Formats: sequence, structure tokens, C-alpha cells
Amino acid sequence: MSRQAHNTRTTKETEIFVSLDLDGTGVCTADTGVGFFDHMLEGFAKHGLFDLDVTVKGDLNIDDHHTIEDTGIVLGETILKAIGDKKGIKRYGSCILPMDESLVLCAVDLSGRPYYSSDLRFVFEKIGDMNTNMIKEFFYALSYSARMNLHFKQLSGDNDHHVAEAAFKAFAKALDSATLIDPRITDVLSTKGTI
Repeated sequence: MSRQAHNTRTTKETEIFVSLDLDGTGVCTADTGVGFFDHMLEGFAKHGLFDLDVTVKGDLNIDDHHTIEDTGIVLGETILKAIGDKKGIKRYGSCILPMDESLVLCAVDLSGRPYYSSDLRFVFEKIGDMNTNMIKEFFYALSYSARMNLHFKQLSGDNDHHVAEAAFKAFAKALDSATLIDPRITDVLSTKGTI
């Protein structure tokens, strides 16, 4: 069963291509024009063992908002497409991930119902060339386009780089767990019969 998908989105603000293999080895090519965001996508792919290719041409002459938010939309749609009918997947995944002084919990439910909750806190306006408020916008857009519940809890941490990196890696581990096939699950994991 192939769990690969690709997706494109073209607007007046961005041109985006995303390719994803849920059963990959962590190979990533990320070229968004925002260096720190590329670094976070690379960490997401490596620690989730996803093969990921992301290419974005955005209106960075304005700021990084459209580039990052729209990438979240397209990556979420691509995740949803790659998962397919959800038969046999574990559906839920979580991870508490340490990154030096930071400790971030991420929990995912591939429920078909979008919801986003986060208490991630950042001290500074930017990490490298990325606005820290775009981390929320990215995950919010991704959770809604992938139709998943996505929760973050920051248990500790005061270094913005570490908090952000812990969040992206925790999400990777939680999503990897939620998308794993369990041979005991013969249909979808729901009393409703659909997710």
C-alpha cells in the first residue's frame, strides 16, 4: 500500500509544491526561502521518518506570513491524502519531547475533525528569519487542512529555538505514531465506523 501523496497550491501570494511519503526514511528537501522554517521542516521529516519535499516561492518581500501559513495548508492536505481511508491506522499519537531545557508535549488525533490548541510561548519576535507567531499559524493551518486534533503543551523551556524545535519534533513523533498500521485494526478505529 502506497502512502505517498503530493500537492500544489498557486495563489497571487505563493506557489507551493509538497511531496510526502509517510513510510519513508527521513529524507527531506525544504526550500521555502525562510531558513529557520526549512530547518524545522527538516527536523519534522527526520524524526517522523517521513520523506518530504517542500518548495515554496512566496511574497517574502512583504513578510513570511503567507509562505509559512500556506505551507501549513498544503502540508496538511498532503498528509490527509497520504493517509488515505485511515483503515488500520492507530489514529492517536503523542510524544513528550525534551530539547535541552525545553519539554514539549504534542498529541494528535486523526479524527476527521479539526481542532488546534497550544500554549507554546516565545520570548522574542523572531528565531533567525522566522517570526515566532508563525509557528502557531503554521500548525493551526495544518491541523485544519489535515482535519486532525492537534494539541501542544509547553511543560518547560525558555530558549525559543529549543521550544520551537521540540514542538516540530514532538509533532513528527506523534504523527508517525498515529499513522502507523496496526494489524489488529481491521477497519477504522472508531465506534462510528468512520473517521
